[in-house]
Amino acid sequence: MALEPVDVQLAEDDSEFRDVKRRFLWSAGFTLPVVVLAMGDMLLPGSPIHDLLGAASRWLEALLTAPVVLWAAAPLLGLFWTSIRGWRLNMFTLIGLGVLVAFGYSLVALFAPELFPSGLQSHAGVAVYFEATAVIITLVLLGQLLELRARSRTGAAVRALLDLSPKTTRRVAANGQEVEVPIEDVATGDHLRVRPGEAIPVDGSVVAGASPVDESMVTGEATLVDKSTGDSVVGGTLNTTGSLVMVAEKVGRDTLLARIVQMVADAQRSQAPIQKLVDRVAAWFVPIVVAAAVLTFVTWSMWGPDPRLSYAIINAVAVLIIACPCALGLATPMSIMVATGKAAQLGVLFRDARAIEALRDVDTLVVDKTGTLTLGKPVLTRVLPQGEATDDDVLLIAASLDAPSEHPIAQAIVAAAKARGLALPSVDQFESITGKGVSGQLSGAAVALGNRSLMAARNVALSDAVHAQAASLSSAGATVVFCASDGVLLGMLAVSDAIKESTPDAIRELREMGLRIVMLTGDNQGTAAAVAAELGIEDVIADALPDAKLQAVAELQRQKRRVAMVGDGINDSPALAKADVGIAMGTGTDIAMESASITLVKGDLRGIVRARRLSEATMRNIRQNLMFAFGYNAIGVPLAAGVLYPMTGWLLSPMIAAAAMSLSSVSVIANALRLRRARV
Repeated sequence: MALEPVDVQLAEDDSEFRDVKRRFLWSAGFTLPVVVLAMGDMLLPGSPIHDLLGAASRWLEALLTAPVVLWAAAPLLGLFWTSIRGWRLNMFTLIGLGVLVAFGYSLVALFAPELFPSGLQSHAGVAVYFEATAVIITLVLLGQLLELRARSRTGAAVRALLDLSPKTTRRVAANGQEVEVPIEDVATGDHLRVRPGEAIPVDGSVVAGASPVDESMVTGEATLVDKSTGDSVVGGTLNTTGSLVMVAEKVGRDTLLARIVQMVADAQRSQAPIQKLVDRVAAWFVPIVVAAAVLTFVTWSMWGPDPRLSYAIINAVAVLIIACPCALGLATPMSIMVATGKAAQLGVLFRDARAIEALRDVDTLVVDKTGTLTLGKPVLTRVLPQGEATDDDVLLIAASLDAPSEHPIAQAIVAAAKARGLALPSVDQFESITGKGVSGQLSGAAVALGNRSLMAARNVALSDAVHAQAASLSSAGATVVFCASDGVLLGMLAVSDAIKESTPDAIRELREMGLRIVMLTGDNQGTAAAVAAELGIEDVIADALPDAKLQAVAELQRQKRRVAMVGDGINDSPALAKADVGIAMGTGTDIAMESASITLVKGDLRGIVRARRLSEATMRNIRQNLMFAFGYNAIGVPLAAGVLYPMTGWLLSPMIAAAAMSLSSVSVIANALRLRRARV
């Protein structure tokens, strides 16, 4: 079998499919006349075939079967030999044994019939089973062909995502000339022209022009988003009516679309923990089946009716073929491949198959506040100067300190300062204190901006009146930051962040699923409590630094809770990595997404609801596949061994066994593909 490529390609590599298809068609072409020659009397009663050909028909069967075994079945027999040589027994071990035993027995019967006892002799010679050999190979190749086609369908979702990116774009030179270049030639810093109706080529920001952009690929929302100078744009989204000039900031594998595609591909290649159980079972299954085939052969050769050896060979081959564990091998990976493709279309990216399985067992959901429950786009609502400081004094220092930061609260403060036309001086000795705030030197003064912890660390005194004001603002849902200079409080800034429109419904649905919801935020207790009260969240942990978030998750795990953590910032990444399932908002930071096992591309908590339902549906689908595969073998092997023969005189032909084996694989594939239509 061909390996799955590490890097996803837009053009599907169908070389393996074409090779198997060619072998199947040739095999079927040779097999059909073999079946007619061997079973002409049954298929066409009164047929003159045997009268015309006589003993030559058996030689013709051998001649037609030879290319089927030697060429069409060559890949199958090659894998059989590999399994034997490395003693890694698998489905090809059983197929190879069945084919070689049936073909070898028939050749000996044809070339040296005198080696067989007289009980096996008839007027036509010793019975041969070339038709069984050819039909088994043809049906196995048909099963392989159907599997490859189904695997191609599971990758269609990934290729559809990759196809969103344009193949070429127009690069704008310094002199204003525009040249069409392949997307692979675009480098960071290039200026690109995006005309109406074209897809945004890479991630970047607008430097000229304005236009509504369809970002449904990322957000899942049909509403167009107006883009103008300074706004960020995502590669693969669609420009509509206006013309834009953008600067490329992330290209190639670094774009959001490329990362989405790669994460889906990685997940499709990974194994779920349940697959380890299947692998352990399969390691014992093949030797047990071989032993069952040997026992069948011995039983029939000693106590079966005449011709005993013929019955023994045929029933042993039937056991080997019908027990082929291809359905067992397909049960888990097919469901995982379909599920990850389906999830990608829903805006949910699973890093690996383990996350799909683990999410089903989660009973506690820990959620960050800013950017997760809220929009993550706060706005400055109030500036409260202290002493002789003015609003502009406080805002100027705060915005200057926050200018290098990408934190949403910092951006809100900087945006407010720019709106007032304040010129922001550069800060010397800038330092970012994770979970507390920022500090530096401005015009010779030691300035700081952050929470109470930072003020305490800088020995900045906060009066009772300041505490009361801050508590009042926090209870109204605002985040309060303190601004100080040379150890003296200059003022407070209140920043409010609206709750996402989808959050209340998502929290309600998650609670209905039986999940305990815990808010874990670095924001102050007052603000956190206000947001929690609005959403009906009872468990709130506020003022949590990154290590405190990590400890909170660990404590829940010590209580035997299965924890999923949802966050979007750098300060969330330790907790995301610690949780049983880390879930990052696609609108957050890169490090959060790297630390998480699931990414919600749309930054919408309803994605967790969909992911949870898909996780449950996937594991249910896998269990159905495994039950079918095991049940099929539990019934098929005894039938092939001939347990019903003493009562009914009924035996299972190796050809029927091969057909049943292929049908079991097709059934597992069809069941896995049902996930594409699952309602989540």
